[in-house]
Amino acid sequence: MSFGSIFDAQVGKALACLLGGLEIIVPNQNDLLPRKPNVVEVGPVRVIGGIRPQNYDVGYRPDGVRFVFDSKTLNDAKSVSKNFQNMVNDLATEATTVHTRFPYAVVGFMVVIPTPCFQGAIRDRFTRMLDRLVGRSSPIDLAHRAEAVSLVLWDPEQLILDAGWPPPNSLLRIEAFSRQVQAQYDERYAGMPPHHTPSRAQRDALGGVPFGEEDEGD
Repeated sequence: MSFGSIFDAQVGKALACLLGGLEIIVPNQNDLLPRKPNVVEVGPVRVIGGIRPQNYDVGYRPDGVRFVFDSKTLNDAKSVSKNFQNMVNDLATEATTVHTRFPYAVVGFMVVIPTPCFQGAIRDRFTRMLDRLVGRSSPIDLAHRAEAVSLVLWDPEQLILDAGWPPPNSLLRIEAFSRQVQAQYDERYAGMPPHHTPSRAQRDALGGVPFGEEDEGD
């Protein structure tokens, strides 16, 4: 039941790297603002959105919500059959509650299911429904869609991810997730504070050379 926390931690690490090597902290579930400035939060990130208060698993909110992420797991065939429609509705509501108040926010979801529990007509139907939620590419796009959604299947016997589904080139494939997040975040926030100057991690990577004084060609 806690398998989703593995994905939460990895998304938080990737986001912190994307943003210039930021610190990762664990928030209190009642915090409406981060406890420290310019950090990535992995834990119960509280957002008061346009529909309802909602806790997300990962967040970045230096001046309001810029990024939130939630992982969802279904762990047996009965749960998939019974709950997949409600899960899709929940994802659409979570995206809407953020986007109606923070239209520039980048929203990401991962749905994690064991492969043996996800077969036949339900697999095809569920995948089509998730396809309709992914690919929000503009702050004026439909609020119920998310910028990035991944459907992650895993083999419980071999303990590896199943590369056979979603179909090739689908936006739902896990390898597309970071690419979609980065593209949309850069489109909306590149060059804006706090990204207009290098982070400490970026300065360290340059060997302490002051920003703007790197050798030409570097």
